[in-house]
Amino acid sequence: MTQAVILAGGKGTRLASRLNGKPKPLVDVAGMPLLKRQIDVLVRGGVDDIVLLVNHAADQIEAFIAREDFPCRIELIDDGSPRGTAGATLACLDRLRERFVVVYGDTLFDLTLEHMLDAHAAAGGAATLLLHPNDHPADSDLVQLSRDGWIEEFHSYPHPPGAHLRNLVNAAFYVVERAALAPWVGRMEVGDFAKDLFPAMLADGAKLRGYVSYEYIKDIGTPSRLDKAERHLTSGVVERARRNHKQKAVFVDRDGTLNELNGHIARAADLTLFPFAGAALKRLNDGEYRVVLVTNQPVLARGECDENGLADIHAKLEAELGEHSAFFDGLYYCPHHPHRGYAGEVPELKRDCACRKPGTGMVERAAADLNIDLSQSWMIGDSSADIAMAERAGLQSILVRTGEGGRDGKWPMTPDHVADSIAEAVTIIVGPSV
Repeated sequence: MTQAVILAGGKGTRLASRLNGKPKPLVDVAGMPLLKRQIDVLVRGGVDDIVLLVNHAADQIEAFIAREDFPCRIELIDDGSPRGTAGATLACLDRLRERFVVVYGDTLFDLTLEHMLDAHAAAGGAATLLLHPNDHPADSDLVQLSRDGWIEEFHSYPHPPGAHLRNLVNAAFYVVERAALAPWVGRMEVGDFAKDLFPAMLADGAKLRGYVSYEYIKDIGTPSRLDKAERHLTSGVVERARRNHKQKAVFVDRDGTLNELNGHIARAADLTLFPFAGAALKRLNDGEYRVVLVTNQPVLARGECDENGLADIHAKLEAELGEHSAFFDGLYYCPHHPHRGYAGEVPELKRDCACRKPGTGMVERAAADLNIDLSQSWMIGDSSADIAMAERAGLQSILVRTGEGGRDGKWPMTPDHVADSIAEAVTIIVGPSV
């Protein structure tokens, strides 16, 4: 079984108009206190022990817990003067289990906790941080991941002008090893997990894991955010984002579909996003489609670009899409190329594979990672390989006339639809704008 720490000591100053004198964790969210919604999800995920770190209006929270019949042990600890999220947790570390979950008291979430706990245990790191893309990365704290999922750097807002950063936001939900925090007791009496403790741990050599998920988690700390979360609850958005709910997706090609066809792009400077691409993807995001980039990148096998260079290209792509409030739920690329004879080529990548389009390997990986129902999903691309892959994978397909426009003639194909651009393709999928 599992222990969770809920950081419930905040005053909720920005939510004062909705609190009616209650502490922030007891704010009404679509007819139920936020704290009850949090505890219900945690219990469903196997949590049997909850430590509530309280401060402001602690008596009201204590009375609420006493009235409810929660099927778990709940202990309240008054953390005294404000210490910040990390400081408050470190102050009671001796009362916590060897492994525990950290939850912020102003977040509405609906997660498959067991899946995240299993991923943390398999990785063997000091902590695992829930990460997700959002529709405003330019003013968010972002996290840089290695290709194999370890956190390399934290990028606090504001970001330098023109910075290329992946759209991966710290969602403020963690699985933590007590032993990894023990050395910091007494060294950080006041501090925040995201801005202070985790960057210090990373600099000290700790292994921090990123757990990227599309599942629902939102900060409801302002009236507008609370209103949005309530709409998502009542309309079913929150429930439909559960990991055990089959997801519909739109797979999207990169070169010639999202950005201008410019040979084999090997530098971020050579990528030029189509001006209509961001708004088109945002319509898919708003329509609850998981948007998944699938792209062949033979520049890696040819030695024209390395993994860091490709990461920079994709970071630029994500940053520019973020300017239009658009994002990817998944990003997959094939690094292989079957033909030899290129100067600087990487021998181990020069091979046939199942992931290079029209192979379906990238689609199959995404379907497993995101629980995608392929029969309800689409592919948008400009080449015969894109459409042939869609046919093999059982996806509905749309060929766009930008880029290759299907004129490459490398693979037999019959698209289900043809569109002038990704903007028109999205209209085929979601209907006209209103």
